Amino acid sequence: MGGIRHSVIRLPVDSPYGKKYNTDMKTNILYETPSFLVCEKPAGLAVQTVSGYQADMVSELKNYLCIKTGRKNPYVGLVHRLDQPVEGLLAVACTKKGAAELSRQLADGRLRKKYLAVLEGVPAQREGVLANWLSKDGKHNLAQVWEDQVPGARQAQLSYRILEESAGLSLAEIRLCTGRFHQIRAQMAHMGFPLAGDVKYGAKRAGIQGVALCAYYLALYETVAGKEQAFVMEPHHKLFAEFADRVRELLLQKRI
Repeated sequence: MGGIRHSVIRLPVDSPYGKKYNTDMKTNILYETPSFLVCEKPAGLAVQTVSGYQADMVSELKNYLCIKTGRKNPYVGLVHRLDQPVEGLLAVACTKKGAAELSRQLADGRLRKKYLAVLEGVPAQREGVLANWLSKDGKHNLAQVWEDQVPGARQAQLSYRILEESAGLSLAEIRLCTGRFHQIRAQMAHMGFPLAGDVKYGAKRAGIQGVALCAYYLALYETVAGKEQAFVMEPHHKLFAEFADRVRELLLQKRI
């Protein structure tokens, strides 16, 4: 048997975790099995915060599982994350065994993710691989990009391809080979093509709210069903509307 596909989940007011938050979940659970969930995280919602009074995805999922299972402190395990300004798909474990399996799949490449981004500018090279070294500037909450290894830096690699261009912007599909702090945002900016709306990394175009980046595709192997499951989501950032036909075509291809 496979998992359960969901639409938007809404929490009752008397949820043990939900008293602090709006009772409507911002996280959308797309798919559910006994060991993991596949979720859409909206832009602006943190995956996890240290504050007990700020809504985050983990708290919303604990809410949901608490109501569903009756457990006071249900397990929610993260094996990968998204930055708070970034929207996209995440696989989240709801058992320790599920977390171990998702971690194995992430390590061996069975859990795969792809991103769509709108870049400022149009790269002359339509596709390529970026390989750099990244270190974290904790004081300014930034990733620093280096061409050569420096103390504290870790290797970072991604591949990209430009799908379409319009009005000085480019639609790019990006695949991470490593998972580093702010990796896509930092490496694309270092290349000279920051993500639209990403002021932190040098975006210049005025009047854009939010970072135009979406983890739109996620594939993993579901052990119970004995097959690969793939999921897609449509980006909600308004700049993706510039490339609506190409995005729609891509989503249809991935659903096949």
